[in-house]
Order: sequence, then C-alpha cells, then structure tokens
Amino acid sequence: MQNNLVVIKSADGGAYEVKAIVTGKVTGENNTALSGVSVQVKGTNKGTVTDAQGVFTINANEADVLVFSYIGYETQEIAVSGKTEINVTMVASNKQLDQVVVVGYGTQRKIDVTGSVTQIKGEEISKQASINPISSLQGKVAGVQITNSGAPGSSPQIRIRGLGTVYGDPNPLYIVDGVWYNDISFLNPADIETLSILKDASAESIYGIRAANGVVLIATKKGKAGQALINYSGYGGWQSVTNQVKMANATEYATLINELSERNGAEPVYDDPASYGNGTDWYHQILRNASVNNHAISLTGGSEKNSYSFSLGYLNQQGVVETNDYTRYTALLRNDFQPFENLKLGYSVTGAFSNSNDIPGGIFHQLFSAAPVVPVYYADGSYGDPNDYNVGDGSNFNPQVTIDFFNQKSKNYRLNGNAYVDLKFLQHFTFHTSVGGEYGESEVRNYLPVYKATLKQQNSTSQLSIQRAETRNWILENTLTYANKFGDHNITVLAGQAAQRYKSYGLTGTAYNVPFNSEGDLYLALGDEGSRNVVDYGDLSTIASYFGRVNYSFKNRYMLNASIRADGSSKFYGDNRWGYFPSVGAGWVISQESFMQNQKIFDYLKLRGSWGKIGNASVPSNLSVLKVTQEPYLTAIYNNQPYTGASITTLVPPTTYWERGVGTDIGLEASFLNKRLSIEADFYNKKTEKAIFDIPVLGSLGTSSGSIVGNQADFQNRGFEFSATWNSSLSKSLSYTIGGNFSINNNKVLSVSTGANPIYQAVGTTGSNNFNTITVVGQPIGAFYGYQVTGVFQSDEDAAASLQSTAKAGDFIYKDQNNDKVIDGKDRIAIGNPNPKFTYGLNTTWNYKQFDLTIDLQGVAGVDIYNANLGLRYGGENFTKDFYDNRWHGQGTSNSYPSANIGGGQNYLANSFYVESGSYFRIRNAQLGYTISPDFINKWKIKKLRVYANAQNALNFFNYKGFSPEIGGTPTRAGVDVDVYPLYATYNFGVNLTF
Repeated sequence: MQNNLVVIKSADGGAYEVKAIVTGKVTGENNTALSGVSVQVKGTNKGTVTDAQGVFTINANEADVLVFSYIGYETQEIAVSGKTEINVTMVASNKQLDQVVVVGYGTQRKIDVTGSVTQIKGEEISKQASINPISSLQGKVAGVQITNSGAPGSSPQIRIRGLGTVYGDPNPLYIVDGVWYNDISFLNPADIETLSILKDASAESIYGIRAANGVVLIATKKGKAGQALINYSGYGGWQSVTNQVKMANATEYATLINELSERNGAEPVYDDPASYGNGTDWYHQILRNASVNNHAISLTGGSEKNSYSFSLGYLNQQGVVETNDYTRYTALLRNDFQPFENLKLGYSVTGAFSNSNDIPGGIFHQLFSAAPVVPVYYADGSYGDPNDYNVGDGSNFNPQVTIDFFNQKSKNYRLNGNAYVDLKFLQHFTFHTSVGGEYGESEVRNYLPVYKATLKQQNSTSQLSIQRAETRNWILENTLTYANKFGDHNITVLAGQAAQRYKSYGLTGTAYNVPFNSEGDLYLALGDEGSRNVVDYGDLSTIASYFGRVNYSFKNRYMLNASIRADGSSKFYGDNRWGYFPSVGAGWVISQESFMQNQKIFDYLKLRGSWGKIGNASVPSNLSVLKVTQEPYLTAIYNNQPYTGASITTLVPPTTYWERGVGTDIGLEASFLNKRLSIEADFYNKKTEKAIFDIPVLGSLGTSSGSIVGNQADFQNRGFEFSATWNSSLSKSLSYTIGGNFSINNNKVLSVSTGANPIYQAVGTTGSNNFNTITVVGQPIGAFYGYQVTGVFQSDEDAAASLQSTAKAGDFIYKDQNNDKVIDGKDRIAIGNPNPKFTYGLNTTWNYKQFDLTIDLQGVAGVDIYNANLGLRYGGENFTKDFYDNRWHGQGTSNSYPSANIGGGQNYLANSFYVESGSYFRIRNAQLGYTISPDFINKWKIKKLRVYANAQNALNFFNYKGFSPEIGGTPTRAGVDVDVYPLYATYNFGVNLTF
C-alpha cells in the first residue's frame, strides 16, 4: 500500500483495480462528532458507520460516490475522486423533526406524530449507574414520576401522568421487541437502542387493554452493516446511605423512657441515664458501604443481508444492609436477515438469571426502634439481651440477632424471545407476523434454624419454607400495512390481530424439624412427615384483539391519526368481556403555511391535539366468582355418614367490568434561533371511569379477605407539561446541550360508588380503625387522613378543661373541625397528599475537546409523606435525636412536639404531626469523562477508549426527617414511611471500550 492506495489484481488475472482507503470524520453543525452515521458506497451493499469520534474508514474505488446519511440530517453524496480523506459536516434536515420515533406497531416521523411521545436513546440510559433502565429516566421526561427503592435488584415505581389505575398493577405496559411485559428487571440497560414513552390516550389506545398506565416501548440493539465491533462497558464503585437518620443515644433514650414512665405514674426505669453513655448506634452497626460492579460486553456487525448482536452482562450489587446482596447475569442474542429485497425476518432472545441473599422484613423498623442501651454483644461474646435492660415489647429485640439468624435466598430465571417475518408485496403492502413469549421461574427458600440468642429471640423447632412460581406467557400478532405517497398526500393504513395467553403456577411448602446442612441442601422431605404441608395455585387468562389505524398527512402540514382497538379478556364475563378503545389525533404544522414564510421568530411551529380511550385488564381473574371453603370443621355426621359443609368467606360484586380511561391532550411544539432552542408543551386531562378498588369491610360479616373488590370510583388526572432543549457551541472545541422539563399534575376523585362514604386504609398505624389514608370525592387518591394538630397542652389543667378531657400535659391538641364541641372521629380530615403536584428535571452535557461532563438535576414538590415510624409504638422503642431535642418535657418547652408519650393516650391517632413535606431536589447524576485520543490507541486496534467518574444521588436537599423523601407504595397506601429500604449515593469509576 502506498499513499492509501491499494492495487488489487482481478480474479481472472487480467486488469488491475485501484482502490482507495478513505478515512474521515463526520461532525454536526456545532462541530460535535456524530457517531453511527451511515457511510455507504452508492449502488452497492458496501458500507460502514462512524465511531464515537465520528471517524470512519472504508475501501472505495476512485470513481465511487459515498453516501452519508443520519436521522435528522440531510443525506449527502460526495465523490471519492481519488481523495483518501473526506471530512463531512452534516446539515440538519430542512424538514424539521424528520427524525423517526418508535410508536405503537411501527415508526413515524416526529413531524407526523399527533400524540404525546418521548423517545430516549439507549446511550443516555446506559450512561447512569442504574440497575434498572427505568431508573435512568428519572428527571428526564416531563410528566413521568419515578420512585426508586434502595433494595438491591428492585424495580422502580413509574407513574406516567399520575395514577391511571388503583387496583392490580399500576405500572405501565412494557413492550420489548414486540413482547408485552409487566416488568423489565431482566433487561440490561446497555442492551437498549431506544426507549419510547407513550403518554396520551391517542398514542396509547392502540394497546387498549393495558394502556391505562401508559406504554413504554423498548427496542434492543441490533447489528449494523460494516465491520464487526466489540464493545465493553463496565464500572465499579460503592454505595452509601445518605442523610442517615440520627437516633437518640443511650443516655437520651434512658431519659425519655424515664419521662414516659413517670408520666404514666410509674417509677423511673433507669436509675442513672448518664451512665449509659452513647450506647449502640444500631444503624452504624448494621448498615455498611456496599460495593457495586457492572460489566457488559457485546459483539455487533453484519452486512446488507444479515446483522447480528450478541451481548453478555454481569452485575453484583451489595445491599447497604450487611448480608444483603444481588447478582444478575444477562444475555441477548439478536439476528436480522434479509435474504430477498422484499423479505426480512429475524429473532431476538434475552435471558436473565439472578440470585440474592435477602433481608428480614421489618429490619429497618427494628433499626429505628432498637434500644441503644442494649449492647450488640456482651464481653463473653453472647448477644446483648434487651430483657436485661427492662425495655418494652416494642424494642425487645437485638437487630444483630435478627440479621444473623435470617437465612433466605431468592432465585429468578427468565427467558424471553420474539421472532418475526416482514413480507413486502404489491409495492405498498407489508405483512408482519411475530410470535413471542416469556418463560420465568422463581424460587424463595427460607430456613429458620434452632437457636437461642436472647430471651425473646429464640427458636426451638427448625422450619423450612419454599415458594416457587412459574410464568408461561405468549403473544402472537399479525399486521398488514399499506403505505403510499402520491403527490402531497401521505397515507399509512394498519390492520392487525393479536392473541395472548398468560399462565402462572405457584407452589408453597413448609416442613418442621429440618436438620441444618452447611452445604445448603435443604429439602421438605427432611422434615417430620406429619409437619409437611404443600399448597399450589395458578392462574390462566387469554386475550383476543383486533385493531386498526390510519395515518394521513397533506403537504407535511396537516396530519390526521385515527385508531381503534377491540380487546376481549377472559378475566371478565358475558357482554363485559370486550372493551373498545378508539382514538383520534390531529396536527397542524403552522410554520409550513405561506403566511409564516417571512417571519423570523419560529423555525418550526406545530399544534396538535388528541382524544382517546384506553383500558385496564391488569386485575386478578375471577373477581366476580363467589368462592367457598370446605374445612374439616364444617363436616356434619348424620346417620353415621359424613356430609361435607361449606362456608362463604368472600364478598364479591355481582359483576366486574373494564375500567376505562378517557384522555384529551393539546400540544405545542416549536423551535427558534436557527433550531438551537426547541420547546414542547402539553395540557392533558385524563379521566379513569369505573376504576377498580378494594374497599375494606368488617370482619364481622364473615369474610376472610377483609375487603370487596369491584368498580368503585371515578377519578381524574389533569396537568401541564413543558420541556425545552438548547443546543449550541461556544467554539470549535466547546459545545453544550441544556435540557429541562417541568410538569404539574392534579389527581382528584370524582365519584365513589359508596356515595358519601369514603374508602379508608390503615397503613403503619396502631389501634382499631385508626385509618390514615382516605379516598373520597374531591380529594386525591390515598390522601392522608387524621386529626389536625393545633398545639400541645402545656398543663394538666388546660387539658382537663378542653374538649379532650382525658388528655394530659404534653398531649396533642386536636381541632374541632365541625364545631360540635366534641373531639371524635368526625373531626378527621384530609391532611396531606402523597401524589406529587410538581416534578422537574434539568439535564446538561458539555463537550470540550476530549472531555465530556454530564449533570442531571431532578426534584419533586407539592407532595407529602406520612412518617409512620414516629407513632408506630408498642412500648420501649427508641426516639429520633430530633424528637429528643424538640419534645415537650415541661410547660413552655414545646408547642409542636408532644411528650415522650407520643405513642400513648390519644397521641397515637393518625394526625398532621406525622405528615411532613416530601419535596426534594437532588443532583441525580454527575459524570466526567475523558476519551483517549485515537492517535494514541489506534496502534492497539482500539477504536474508542473512554474513562469516567460518576456520582449518583450524592447531594440531596429536603426537609423530611427520614432517610429519603422518595417513598413509594401502592396507590391507596402510598407515601407512608415505615420499614422503607433507604436510598443511597453511588460513586463509581468506569470505562467504555470499542475495538
């Protein structure tokens, strides 16, 4: 080779052919490198793509023409003409928003979309140190609220434009490569190509049966024509609890317990509180800095006829609680083939295996409650016994014992796949058929050994419990698409049919006196034969669907979208089995009108509006089936013959039918200043009709479930979303992007089938009927409920003369809401809202030469938390340092905090003292990276090498007095902090490598 020219002898030994090795770099208008740009030799199947630095290399004849194409940019053709270096600056397409986004059953140009759809690239998702890909979206998408849990391997809670449903699964429908899922914890974030969120009813209704909570469409990475690429990405680091709650030390605890004892007319429990010193810090004893390691390697490549993608992933995450850890292995294999010009087929398979060492339920409440006067161990190595320190029942445990003798392991296996065929015929028609499925198995094994650690913490009979669950789901879909463009008209018609089956099976078994085996080989058969008990259960449901959609545009100026879907579900009966979900959307690109041609403000301006219906069948089967039990005690003997009796132990509604969502959306999209600034704003109104709720009922009615489930209420989410993005450069070496979003959502119950009677729940409270959440007309779902505190009684005389004659000094003063001169249950009101009113995020990326800096900010406001930890007391629990410092302990000492008797008298009743602001602002992610110069690494055949340092959730700003204000929960029980696994900050160092 000389001067980048290669002389190649022809196959027949005749003429010689001169080829050039052409290299170059592709950049955007702001001089930033563009990766993934297609570089094709015109008229052939030879091609490549640019790497992360925008660099490409390709063999070409001197007479060849290279075609450069990239979504959102004008395609360019450049003749080789003997050149060996070609640098290209791509120009943004004059057809604004010509980029393609993934929508239901296909793709659309952004300009043609009439609904509210947000698409995130996989590189944005994998950049964060998140275990679940949904966590990476926090603060990045307007109208999407994500609540994370600190538990290793746990799935985040996601709400799209507020609560779409209450009973069953309130999370959105996930569709990965055409297969429907309830959860995507099996998916490695590094395997995602794009993620689209469908937010309004018009975009969602094509998935009618499960669209009530929004739809998340995920496409996994596929190979591209060109040279095979090997990519490795990995990071290692640690996680530590932030904003740790400071508890009272041993001296302060003993002081408070003495005050409590004296207030109740008893002698002090501890003679000399000061003698106990600081005592045991149980959080410090049990919590730790936890390591986290994540590695992924992939191989991608292909030709014009075949592309492939294969990846492996490994994750090991320790929990911040000692002994807690989670390990996950993932694999992805995807092949796409095009044997003929009109035929394309392929498949994708993902597999995941995870195992974890679990923690005991209630451990965080134990750490909150444990008495600091109790040592972890005595001098002889035995466990500190709370009974030796006269602690009450509420703290008669040593958390170290709880951890040491808890032995539970969980395993999960998942295998998911999809295969498809696309056949094009008669020029404008495409037939698509696909079949996919999900195979899953899980097992939880819990072993309780024989031990004696303290007076209360001991066990004389070993027990083995095993839970196993299996999932066998499949989905079949067929669609026929007609797409044609004639003149100024562009039309696409879709017709489809689908069938699904969901099957689950579970088994639980227990056995006693199972001998301990250090190898971990524990089986039910090892236990006493008479003690063994096995129960199995299962569920089967099927769905049949028919759907269609028409997309029409005229002159890229006027757009119309209409769809309808009919779903039939075996979960309902008779005429109620079928649900019908229509939608319509329209768009107007105002900037294309002639009267806008001479204006200088807008580069692009589009108005869109939509309306649609969506549904929810994510509820248990057979809700309207009356079940009976046949227990031995119900058997009667008559004439020496046994007659089996039965008892009705459930209450069911006469019929249950689809809950439906009806939504309207009006949106505005615009860009300014030579397309550097773009904005998008939406107003929406989403109403859920005949929502399925469970209403608690009295046990005296003879029910075992304690509730009746059915179509009970109507509620509404109404809100506004705004997002903006600014792209610019300050010089050839410095470019940046700043994006922000803000959303408002108001959730309100419109009607309840129980009339004026609310739906109550008790979460983390003690006492009969001590409800602390309420669902009632005019309030949000699951609003906090209780008495309004107006102060604290300063003397027994003041209390005796009040409406709370049984109260004492240091007790809460409750407001007489109805002015009937009596403090009773009628004075309870809504005292807080667990549903955030405001969510926002600010994301920015800066590139300077080979450095890159990404900072993501995120927060919520207008939300409350019910701190149930403070009042959930049975005697002897510890107190927070904040409570110790601010408590009432004598006249004039406090008019906001009660005495040490916070859990006694009437103080334990649900009230506004326990409600705190859940608003927060945090630096969600900060990452600094450096890309090694290609000149330095090319000699090792490395195409890209980037190293980075990352910090996630390092800085959090809030006034809540718990670990974190990010508290999830099911809709009518959300926002209650009791035994919540705390969040943590993650610090890690990583590398991205391509060769």
